Amino acid sequence: MAKEGHRGTDLEITTIYEISKVLSSSLDLSKTLRDVLNLLGSQLGIRRGMVSLVQDSGELHLVGAVGLSDAEVQRGRYLPGEGLTGRIFASAMPCVVPNVAEEPLFLNRTGTLHEVGLDGDAAFIGVPIKAGGTTVGVLSILRAPDRRRSFERDRRFLTMVANLIGQTTVLQRTVTADRLELLKKQTRLQKQLNGPPRGKLVFDDVIGISPIMQRVFSEVHQAAPSRATVLLRGESGTGKEAIARAIHVQSDRKGRPFIKVNCAALSETLLESELFGHEKGAFTGAHAERKGRFELADGGTLFLDEIGDISPAFQAKLLRVLQEQEFERVGGSRTIRVDVRLIAATNRDLEKAVAANQFRADLYYRINVVSIFLPPLRERREDIPELVEHFLAKFNKANRKELKIAPDAMVVLRNCYWPGNVRELENCVERTATMARGTLICEFDLPCVQNRCLTRALHVPEQTIAMPLDRTATQSADASTHTGEPGRVVGGERERLVWAMERCGWVQAKAARLLKLTPRQMGYALQKHNIEIKRI
Repeated sequence: MAKEGHRGTDLEITTIYEISKVLSSSLDLSKTLRDVLNLLGSQLGIRRGMVSLVQDSGELHLVGAVGLSDAEVQRGRYLPGEGLTGRIFASAMPCVVPNVAEEPLFLNRTGTLHEVGLDGDAAFIGVPIKAGGTTVGVLSILRAPDRRRSFERDRRFLTMVANLIGQTTVLQRTVTADRLELLKKQTRLQKQLNGPPRGKLVFDDVIGISPIMQRVFSEVHQAAPSRATVLLRGESGTGKEAIARAIHVQSDRKGRPFIKVNCAALSETLLESELFGHEKGAFTGAHAERKGRFELADGGTLFLDEIGDISPAFQAKLLRVLQEQEFERVGGSRTIRVDVRLIAATNRDLEKAVAANQFRADLYYRINVVSIFLPPLRERREDIPELVEHFLAKFNKANRKELKIAPDAMVVLRNCYWPGNVRELENCVERTATMARGTLICEFDLPCVQNRCLTRALHVPEQTIAMPLDRTATQSADASTHTGEPGRVVGGERERLVWAMERCGWVQAKAARLLKLTPRQMGYALQKHNIEIKRI
């Protein structure tokens, strides 16, 4: 008996050695687990061997087996605590059942208990698969009774095998995750090296396939690597902050802070404290020392939005910081030096402000080193469909929905005037998606079709809709144009006509009703202003 015991021990050691070689031979986990179970079957006479591993869902799936068909393997799924396998996983304790046919917890889910000589008194032995103190699966076997082998000996041996499987499983998953991350990085690097497809320049979170936006992207690419101050110009809502962030990300400062301040939202006193910081006790309520945005942006980029709205007195203070790259906190005397790249933005006509002595000329030259103009949305309509899809995808992700937009609704959105630009478009998409009753957004779901358009409420004066476009008005418009005076009448009237036509999909009768005109008045006005009817 002693010799039999020695031979059994030698066989187990040899089997462990062979199993360790198999587990280290490949990263194909399913294949290596099948090979391990085949070794157990050939060396120890096991008729059924199974490895179940926990999935991201928390369910145990049979991922390796011997003596089972593919269909039987697919049926081998258990919840934690369900059956013998689920109980072993949940308790992290081994389990030995001498006669599995008499065990009510044995579910026989694969349906193979009564095959190949296992009917009657087949024994079940299962052990948890652990890695780093965490249970990641279950190793189990079914074998015929054998008085020469004790159940305790088999349990100890299977525990050693399970430990090897656990280490290999964690290693394989780690290597796979690392490889996927490396592939992602390689893909991103390859895109950067090769450039975007079809010669298009792209930025994260900035959409623009239109030629005019591609010129903007080209200017961003050229200006970003330098230290030059950039002035972003354009109407409100055109995406100046997104472009400012793109410049920062494309520069060598991308690993440093990107700090933004809206100058129009703060009074002169608050703006000074916000940008330069203050010392403790500098003013009522200054209970502690506070760093300003310039300090927080040290080494990075500071984005000053609506810079055209700062007061003349503060303009002088800002000019000194930009020239000297130093300042003192409010209530302090210690000079603080910083290294900050400035990106400014405005929707104002700074040249007129300088001429009217409302904006310092020296500050104007200091911030207007590189000027990038962002076009209004109505001048880059090619981008509207992609913007709509982007905002809709963003809404779907945030609200766990799967809304789509119908072609007729996209036509309406593409032909709107959008005085609020990209910001208004995003608002419209979100409002429409929120109130949509089905999964497909159609034309009649849009606020403008339901006479609930924010553009009409905010950007079209009441008298605009009520006032007929008569000959007197157009004559006055012509007169103002010829005299060189600001074209309030002609400009406003022509834009109003275009706005109405775009809002109504260039259907003249609908546009006439929107402006409360007769079709004849509408036709005359369009002809007078040389507005060509688009065919959509």
